Amino acid sequence: MNSQTFAALAEPHRLHIVELLRDNPRSVNEIVDTLRLNQPQVSKHLKVLADAGLVEVRPEAQKRIYTLRSEPLREINQWIKKYRKLWEEQFDRLEAMLKEEHKNIKRKEVE
Repeated sequence: MNSQTFAALAEPHRLHIVELLRDNPRSVNEIVDTLRLNQPQVSKHLKVLADAGLVEVRPEAQKRIYTLRSEPLREINQWIKKYRKLWEEQFDRLEAMLKEEHKNIKRKEVE
């Protein structure tokens, strides 16, 4: 798991760019228009995302089209899976405890 991926996604504008690219590839100008940032700022964010391996760029005439790469996101998913089991176990224990508490309340109401 590459910590550079998390560092790149930690910045809100970069995370928003990733969310934009999830739906389809976009040019720098489309991203600029959507985020309402200036072009140099967007280009810097895209460079960070590219350096982290989250996006790739291809030239198309005078435009640069950015596409989201799925591999780093799969790696994040694999990393999260390790912790998901722990969370699910804790929720299962909480559910069992709440059911037991509910039974105790019902029993006291009958008495």
